[in-house]
Amino acid sequence: MVSWEIIHKAMEFTAEEMGVALKRSAMSPNIRERMDHSCAIMDSEGNLIAQAEHIPVHLGSFRIGVKNLLNYMEREGLSLEEGDVIILNDPYISGTHLNDVMVVTPIYYKSKLVGYAVNKAHQVDVGGPVPGSINPNATTLYEEGIIIPPSYLMKKGNINRDVISIILNNFKSPQTSIGDLNAQIAANRLGVKRVLDLIDKYGLDDVIEGWRRSIEYSRELTLKELDKWPKGTFEGEDYLEGLDDRLIKIRVKVEIRNDGIIADFSETDKQVNQPLNAVYGVTFSATTFVIRSLIEKEIPTNEGFYSLIQVKAPEGSLVNPIKPAPVSGGNVETTQRIADTVFKAMSNALPDKVPAAGSGTMMNIMLGGYYNGKYWAYYETIGGGTGARPKKDGVSGVHVNMTNTLNTPIEIVERDYPILFTAYHIRYDSGGEGKFRGGDGIVRAFKVLAETKLAIMADRFKVPPWGLHGGKPGATAKVTIVRKDGRKEETPSKFVTTLYDGDEVIIETPGGGGFGSK
Repeated sequence: MVSWEIIHKAMEFTAEEMGVALKRSAMSPNIRERMDHSCAIMDSEGNLIAQAEHIPVHLGSFRIGVKNLLNYMEREGLSLEEGDVIILNDPYISGTHLNDVMVVTPIYYKSKLVGYAVNKAHQVDVGGPVPGSINPNATTLYEEGIIIPPSYLMKKGNINRDVISIILNNFKSPQTSIGDLNAQIAANRLGVKRVLDLIDKYGLDDVIEGWRRSIEYSRELTLKELDKWPKGTFEGEDYLEGLDDRLIKIRVKVEIRNDGIIADFSETDKQVNQPLNAVYGVTFSATTFVIRSLIEKEIPTNEGFYSLIQVKAPEGSLVNPIKPAPVSGGNVETTQRIADTVFKAMSNALPDKVPAAGSGTMMNIMLGGYYNGKYWAYYETIGGGTGARPKKDGVSGVHVNMTNTLNTPIEIVERDYPILFTAYHIRYDSGGEGKFRGGDGIVRAFKVLAETKLAIMADRFKVPPWGLHGGKPGATAKVTIVRKDGRKEETPSKFVTTLYDGDEVIIETPGGGGFGSK
């Protein structure tokens, strides 16, 4: 009998290799350069066996999304046979937002279903009225882009031309989108092959037993680490900035118990008719991300870990809305604030382990328009500063918390789009002061070379990243539009506008909070 550790490590490597394949064969800079994608292997019941260290907001949602999908298919009487591939982006099933197109491929061994290869990739544009499909003005899901329910992208090895036609006629950069989709199919195919190779080498029973032992190992290690934490209930509260200038409250009570953790968001505000609602998968991801980050020991982040964390989020709340509430910003901004809020609660339990708040926004930039006879769409997120730590300063100019992407190189952007960069550097002295100083944010500025629609979804323009134990807050975000004639326009955190040839956009992201008094 082969050691279960060999199976465990092989599965982790498989998920990582899937991610490499997806990145290398993708068409869009968002996936090819920024690596805005994630990959995993699940068992036949939808339990997470292994995932690559990709995007935190994707990773926790796999557990929710795949089980939602399997329940949906059972209700609808749909089967998933060998050679089939399912595509979906409905956030209320997949667990994130419309841009995260999810592709699921069953793994069959000698006609027996043994698991699933799954990935999510942020497609730059999935339709809707604004480039990038993250619409700050959306009041329903229908104003954010096209909704793809679980559908057969492939049936018994054959491409479903009807689904491809829908994509070609609704996504604004169709050829790029199809290229990315082919990369997603190929990544899953590689995952399936690696699992089957493993079964051929060691036998089905040993592989399934290895999966079971891996999950149990993760569960045991997690419980041992949680046993070191103080028991009790710890509270945290933070705020999002709504489009109507009101602050939207997120409040959590985290109960640390001998048998796991319960995070209760019952006192969080109700859902809003703005794109800031976070579907349950996002809330689960952000909560589990914090807990995993505070566990110092290396543990497998699989079903064993996730099963020990219960997230209570009432239906109809900001953190578990009812369809068709808009959710595009929930995945990218509310997720950051959920993480901040849970970190703040945990700072009361583990004051010597929790850092001050990081920048707290993904600073989503969406651009698009017609240029040289065709439509283009561009998306990126911009990093900031991390919060200062109990024994160190924060880190400057990095992506924080629920994002884990790279930047898009300026050379790639200027080659492919009508954009000319005018500045890209650290936003000096934007980190909060303290015994240890918060990391600094980023200044990234560009001019457009043709008429362009700009949409921004961001936060921390009014409520700064908080400091801890006497540390000062980090600087708030700022976006300035400098028109070609020299006029300057200070913008809110969420808006849509039109830029013209020669207009410049200057983006300044927040610094992290400071830690401790000087």
